[in-house]
Amino acid sequence: MRTKNLFTRLMTAAIVISIVASTCKKETSSDELTPQEEQQVAMASAHTETESDLILDDVFNNVIGADAEVGIEGVGVFGRANNSGDLLMGRPDSIRCFTVTKTRLNPPALFPLRIVVDFGTGCLGRDGRVRSGKIVTVYTGPLLHPGSVATTEFVNYKVDSISVEGTHKIKNTTGTTPGSNFREFIIDVIDAKLTKPNGDYSKWESHKKRTQIEGNGTLLPIDDVFRITGGAHGQVKQGNLIFNWRSEIMEPLFRKFTCRWVSKGIVKTWRDALPGGSPWIAVLNYGGGTCDNQATLTINGITQQITLR
Repeated sequence: MRTKNLFTRLMTAAIVISIVASTCKKETSSDELTPQEEQQVAMASAHTETESDLILDDVFNNVIGADAEVGIEGVGVFGRANNSGDLLMGRPDSIRCFTVTKTRLNPPALFPLRIVVDFGTGCLGRDGRVRSGKIVTVYTGPLLHPGSVATTEFVNYKVDSISVEGTHKIKNTTGTTPGSNFREFIIDVIDAKLTKPNGDYSKWESHKKRTQIEGNGTLLPIDDVFRITGGAHGQVKQGNLIFNWRSEIMEPLFRKFTCRWVSKGIVKTWRDALPGGSPWIAVLNYGGGTCDNQATLTINGITQQITLR
């Protein structure tokens, strides 16, 4: 019996050593990619930045737009009309195929308040995206009031075929920046993961400031313009490649309420272990302010036009 236990312990130790050695080997080899792999990684990190930002910006709009009690009624799926840029304001989406449940967690107090937006097994929005599952948000107060926080979790939530996991947190920090009277929000994304049907994924952590630079004095959001700064980091699996990445907003991003896309700004993305001075840094330029789904991507000195999706 003693011999058998010793053999078991030795085998367990050998397996552990083997796993550790294999992991270290993978980490070392990831720093020695071929130029073709570096190109693939640079493009994947840039596309991850744009795709993840679009999905998580959609979460922001849906959380703040649930109704007038918690935010601005008529934002996101609650009011955006279609891809032409037309808007339906002040009432729910006319092709609404989701349900909304409100629960006061400490009655008779109005807050904290939980709102569940349930898209069921599939709900086609006017923006052409199919959402399914649930967005569950707890509000500490109205999001237009400084200090209020909205924390969102996801239950089997998908946008088109992409599964969304993690925590999305919005905090109204208006008045905390010296000399600024603009409405501000800090957006933190924690332990997020976007997974595609083929098993490819992007893990995502970000900390960004969203400052409303136009439309602060009006009730309707149709004239709202936001300036976005900050950065993100995470991990991407694309085929056989798994790598860590980072992004930094080099020039502030500008997003208009009337436009689905970022219309201006520059973002830099790169593989986390990239050696200093490497040319394999992706620079994504959204343009000079035109509302469209076009941007330019520069890698290793070569610039190409890309279409945002």
